[in-house]
Amino acid sequence: MFSRFWGIVTNSFTETIRQPIYGVLLLVTAGLLVLNVGVSGYTLDDDNKLLKDLGLSTLLLSGLFLAAFSSAGILSREIDNKTVLTVISKPVSRPLFLVGKFVGLSGALAVAFYLVGVVFLLTMRHKVLERASQEFDLPVIIFGCSALLAAVVIAAFCNYLYDMQFASTAIALALPLMTLALGLVALISPEWKIQEFGKDFMDGQLIGAAVLVFAMILILTAVALAVSTRFGQVMTLTICLGVLLIGLVSDSMFGQYSSTNLLARIAYWVSPNLAFLWVTDALTQNHHITLKYVGMAFGYAMLIVMAWLLIGIALFQKREVG
Repeated sequence: MFSRFWGIVTNSFTETIRQPIYGVLLLVTAGLLVLNVGVSGYTLDDDNKLLKDLGLSTLLLSGLFLAAFSSAGILSREIDNKTVLTVISKPVSRPLFLVGKFVGLSGALAVAFYLVGVVFLLTMRHKVLERASQEFDLPVIIFGCSALLAAVVIAAFCNYLYDMQFASTAIALALPLMTLALGLVALISPEWKIQEFGKDFMDGQLIGAAVLVFAMILILTAVALAVSTRFGQVMTLTICLGVLLIGLVSDSMFGQYSSTNLLARIAYWVSPNLAFLWVTDALTQNHHITLKYVGMAFGYAMLIVMAWLLIGIALFQKREVG
């Protein structure tokens, strides 16, 4: 049983990474994160607070699109093409198949989130140039661009000479190279001097906020996978976006009326409250995010993930795939 489950996980992971939309969204997200550095320079307050807010928002929206398109690509398309029959016709139960798909997809999204998260941290180190006298952070630019360029060039070289799959090769190369670039930037100051590791840009508050953003992405992944058992890409993306928006405004839309209105109370109980996971306001207002809070909020997110997986299993059980 475990070997079958692991086979589904690895197949889903590989299929997700090899989808063209996966690499395109990664490059677009990286470009937007870099663009945020320039966009954030037009506030009348602290530009770097806006950079942090925009960066986390970009990570969340990137995860939303990746979850929706990837889920539809590895499940909805398989159902439409009837290729799913080759798996569930064997002694593989539908719940095991769906859970394996979720684990593999989550692994691929974790890799994507890590890579764009590294880019986000590099932009936080570079910071917004608020004055003309400020200079570019050359270690960030040189190490970051070199790592990305090396991954793309080597992957293209391997694809041309050895017929290796470009997307998966580029991702496999980008993981160690981007990690190395981040490590070098964390150790080297903008003046090219050795400094305390991660000084001024790597802190537990920012990492905790990023972890909670990834928890939201896992929820959207579970929603997308459940919806993909019945619908295609467009409807999957629409429902995921609706769940995200309702979850973020659940307190203001339903919570404040839950004590006086029965329908609002029911809606507040049913809708996931994702505001617990969106802590950018706390960061920008310099509120402390504790490890206990991160752990409890992440556990709450995993309960929502389990609920949506159970919904997906129920929908998939009666789905005609033959």
